[in-house]
Amino acid sequence: MANTGRSMAGLTFAFIGILGFFCFPAEAAIKKYQFDIKVKNVSRLCHAKPIVTVNGRFPGPTIYVIEGDRVIVNVTNHAQYNISIHWHGLKQYRNGWADGPAYITQCPIQTGNSYTYDFNVTGQRGTLWWHAHILWLRATVYGAIVIMPKQGTSYPFPRPSMEVNILLGEWWHTDVEEVEKQGISMGLPPNMSNAHTINGKPGPLFPCSEKHTFAMQVESGKTYLLRIINAALNDELFFSISGHNMTVVEVDAVYTKPFTTPSVLIAPGQTTNVLVQANQIPGRYFMATRPFIDAPIPVDNKTATGILQYKGIPNTVLPLLPQLPAPNDTEFAMSYVRKLRSLNTPQFPANVPIKADRKLFYTVGFAKDSCPTCVNGTRILASLNNISFVMPQIGLLQAHYFNKTGVFKTDFPDKPPTPFNYTGAPLTASLRTVHGTRLSRIPFNSTVELVLQDTNLLTVESHPFHLHGYNFFVLGTGIGNFDPVKDPAKYNLVDPIERNTVGVPTGGWTAIRFRADNPGVWFFHCHLELHTGWGLKTAFLVEDGPGQDQSILPPPNDLPPC
Repeated sequence: MANTGRSMAGLTFAFIGILGFFCFPAEAAIKKYQFDIKVKNVSRLCHAKPIVTVNGRFPGPTIYVIEGDRVIVNVTNHAQYNISIHWHGLKQYRNGWADGPAYITQCPIQTGNSYTYDFNVTGQRGTLWWHAHILWLRATVYGAIVIMPKQGTSYPFPRPSMEVNILLGEWWHTDVEEVEKQGISMGLPPNMSNAHTINGKPGPLFPCSEKHTFAMQVESGKTYLLRIINAALNDELFFSISGHNMTVVEVDAVYTKPFTTPSVLIAPGQTTNVLVQANQIPGRYFMATRPFIDAPIPVDNKTATGILQYKGIPNTVLPLLPQLPAPNDTEFAMSYVRKLRSLNTPQFPANVPIKADRKLFYTVGFAKDSCPTCVNGTRILASLNNISFVMPQIGLLQAHYFNKTGVFKTDFPDKPPTPFNYTGAPLTASLRTVHGTRLSRIPFNSTVELVLQDTNLLTVESHPFHLHGYNFFVLGTGIGNFDPVKDPAKYNLVDPIERNTVGVPTGGWTAIRFRADNPGVWFFHCHLELHTGWGLKTAFLVEDGPGQDQSILPPPNDLPPC
């Protein structure tokens, strides 16, 4: 089987005003932030190295807003790399210019230049995040977005005593961009990360890292809200707290039917809010994270830890490790995913499209491309419907808005050109995988159903897919080949989970549905950075609607040039 496993510069975020945990202001406001991207030396795991940071912080600062706020973020790039920032999960209605993926909705901000992201936070509340959206720079350029409910709207669960952001990430001892370049030049997967992190720190299980441990103090009898974000580049992660169950109440800034679990599973790009009760014997308890991987590929399987410490307990008390699921525990993963349901109340309804105007079927696969300069003479490709996406040299949204020809085609196929036994015996044929910048054109306000099917081309593997500009409903998921007759009959059309990033299981399928009511060009890609770089991506071109407020807004004057 093929192996498809998984000193830097800086950004500056200067932000103004942090919202207190339960200070729900009377009305929406304009929140202004300054992000300065720069190189800063950071020490982790006995290694000090320069990394790209925002405002000199790793992870970067949290943006606190209230539902209905207007947000203005001026990003100034002092790093040696070109940069762009994506506001992951924010819908950016009619305003793709603020979405951020390089060469999709904008050209990157060049060294020494600035760009102002100006957007509204409408109809969303909860936990999202921001990150770099070019190269592998999001390895260190990321942070949380916390959207507080507008006045008069409370949480649909008991108010916690305190809220804490938990950002899960990966760490490389060397410059991550050099790691990526080495993999590209060799035609092989680059070196895996050296560690995982919790809020930028690996925890005391690593040598020389006693001071590099995230810790949170709790008081007996109180309840805490953890806002968990998977910012890792290439790994789905389990997260647990020793001795403590968690109650899931939100994913991807959408409230869920609460359920209690000893561990959560969270893919790159996803967020999960959980309630934790400090109801155990006072002591020190490890919170821990490590990868979920049920495919034969190498990953950094080391466990990162933080500490949940009861007030009054000295640091000399040895923490207890949680019992995380086994790294290949597919049964737990599938069971966990099935428990995720939208809250679906009159105040927070699940507006599921009952019928689909357009049905799409995308296969996810790998292939090998000729590469005379690479180690084996080949390079790994990743594709959707046998098309490995080629990034343009100009923003696709800009090309669409100004009717520039020759940049892309809108002939992305609705189904694979060659049907086959997708999850049967391993296949080594490429099935004529081609390169292209091909998009799918979607009429405004049409309903789209998309089935994502993993395949055994070279190897099976799980894939978290993220759709920009939209949330979608996850109607169903399963192992094996999707059955177009039997499986739709079992779709959940009542309270399916709504989110912006969804996992396609190893050797399985996932079906999603959304209403295309946001005009623009919207990126759709695997959120494993390795696979995205190999071409596992495309975009939807959603046409303008007939109304005055149903067309793409004009671009800002400071849109970065290409």
